[in-house]
Amino acid sequence: MNVALDRSDFLSPAGTDPMPGACRDVTAALDFARGGGRTVLTRQHVPYPFHITRPFALDRTLPELATLYLQSSSGGLYRGDRLRLDLRAGAGAMAHLTSQAATVIHRTPAAPARLSTSITAGARSFLALTNDPFILFPEAGFVSSMEITVAPDARVIVSDGFASHDPEARSRPFERLETRTRICGPDGGLIATDRGSLSGLDFAGGGSPLGPYRAMGSMLVLGPRLGEIDPHRLTTEMEALGCCAGISELPNGGGLILRCLALTGGHLAQGMDYLFVLTFMALMGERPARRRK
Repeated sequence: MNVALDRSDFLSPAGTDPMPGACRDVTAALDFARGGGRTVLTRQHVPYPFHITRPFALDRTLPELATLYLQSSSGGLYRGDRLRLDLRAGAGAMAHLTSQAATVIHRTPAAPARLSTSITAGARSFLALTNDPFILFPEAGFVSSMEITVAPDARVIVSDGFASHDPEARSRPFERLETRTRICGPDGGLIATDRGSLSGLDFAGGGSPLGPYRAMGSMLVLGPRLGEIDPHRLTTEMEALGCCAGISELPNGGGLILRCLALTGGHLAQGMDYLFVLTFMALMGERPARRRK
């Protein structure tokens, strides 16, 4: 899900919703399969507000890798939204899904917006989902949950990021952010879980757990790696981008998790792009082509 900010996002009267009474409960599903030396989209169910482009072959050194841009037709997520995205990569399929721009979470009094993502990576597959940051507007509540099922020889990259923004420049905080991630093997055995919760008041306060940083992100790297990631180089190069980053091993030999704090949403977007290149090279042994947005 993604939207670019436009003038309508900044002209909503204070205390009102851009879409009063909006509440959507929909599921989108995308299945990828390997055939004829390339990856094809074999099933696509993308009801409103989801939208997608056609798959692109952007990587000359990996012609079997399909890149697909996720888009939105609605201008963001709203009060009471319950959106689900189901992604599947069959045996040997290779796909990268990324958003076209950042996603706005509008104010959600008493009913947070929810986005649930299910990812299934089959044998010898590669599946990446790298959304641009979610932008939390004042009084926005957002629950992001992911369920990832990965075969032992599959490779997966999943990232998300969050930043706060007040269109009226009054430093009003969002309501609450919750994140939930569960990683399992194909037999259902648990590999790792990760959960977080942060109120907007804590985020914006003087004792914020983020310190001076105002945006945060994480990236999961699952599966066998062809190269290693140098943590010292990672720290140095991320600092040059206005970010603070660290890397940890997941339990049960599941892979890696990278954390990122950034001074602004813009710094976060640059930092997460850098992390994708770094982790892609570690998993695939090739540098990814630029994803133009």
